[in-house]
Amino acid sequence: MKRLLIVSDPPAAPGYLPRVRFLCDYLVRKGFDVTLLTEEYQPLSFVHSYPIKTIRMYSGGTVDWFCKTVWTLLSDWHNRVFANHFLQQSGHTTQAAYDLVICSAFSDFPLGAALRIAQAFNVPLICDIRDLDEQVDNSRYQYRHRQKWLMPFRRLYRAIHIRRRNKVLRAADSITTVSPWHADFIRQFNPNVHVLYNGFDAAQFYPENIPVERFTITYIGSLFEWQQPALKIVKQAIRELNNPDIHLEIHTPHSNPIPHDQLGDAIRRSSIMLVLTAPNTHGMLTTKFYEALGCAKPILCVPSDYGSLAELIQYTNAGLAGTDVTEVMNFILDKYHEWQKNGFTRQAVKNAKIFTRQFQSEQIEKLL
Repeated sequence: MKRLLIVSDPPAAPGYLPRVRFLCDYLVRKGFDVTLLTEEYQPLSFVHSYPIKTIRMYSGGTVDWFCKTVWTLLSDWHNRVFANHFLQQSGHTTQAAYDLVICSAFSDFPLGAALRIAQAFNVPLICDIRDLDEQVDNSRYQYRHRQKWLMPFRRLYRAIHIRRRNKVLRAADSITTVSPWHADFIRQFNPNVHVLYNGFDAAQFYPENIPVERFTITYIGSLFEWQQPALKIVKQAIRELNNPDIHLEIHTPHSNPIPHDQLGDAIRRSSIMLVLTAPNTHGMLTTKFYEALGCAKPILCVPSDYGSLAELIQYTNAGLAGTDVTEVMNFILDKYHEWQKNGFTRQAVKNAKIFTRQFQSEQIEKLL
């Protein structure tokens, strides 16, 4: 039996890292001995059939966080101490406790820790890269705040993060990532790269024709500063249509959130699902795209990224990757007329099955 250690950033609310959790569940069902290792962040409220080991790294105070963040910049404290704590807890000897280490991450943590653990056990390391700093030009896309005094710190952190991440990518035995753009970018460090798309849980995200009284364009997810120009295009299109039946709803984790177990129903009751991008984004295939695909809901992507996302929308016939206000207006009107006729909208999507989490988990099983 393969003994797998899966290392990830914390599976926290509201999303609970569905990519990692579904992979763990699937591999357990297939007979693998799986242990998930992550940082202690908040109580884990989801059901799981595999052991989860957590390590507390911060006390919760601002001073503690600041001091450890600065020390991490200087000495990679976060990865180094996290790995050492785990190896001490596991009673590490020359006898490997695992046959393989898999690390799923969007940042240099816990990639560095996973490499240290794999090297200590002398076992292979597979890195699953969910995001890259370079996918949005000139900034770490996770940042929401605008404080200018933080910019030098951001640039320094970004440069250090990228250098440490690339060191791990070069050392990994194999890498999976979420889009062709990401795969092409990573191949400059390691040629053994495989595309493992994000996906949707078919048990939660499935088509159902539900008549609704409101025509709603829905955005669900985090909303970053670089997405604001795209949101303005959508709002302008709605204003120019000047139709009181057309409503825009925005749900973020911090404002008007939707509980995770209600996401499927919220998407099925929507008329159009909105995906917001920017001209300088690369390979960003948001989970909400796949979940809308699973529910067979029309997807409006604004603006077109002229890349992986636009190609997938065309490949799956999922909707429109729009380029201007007129194109967006025409798409909304077309779906509005469909809603007037039927009371609901349903997109004739194609090839959705290969974007289920079940299918993606089968692909990584083959890689193992």
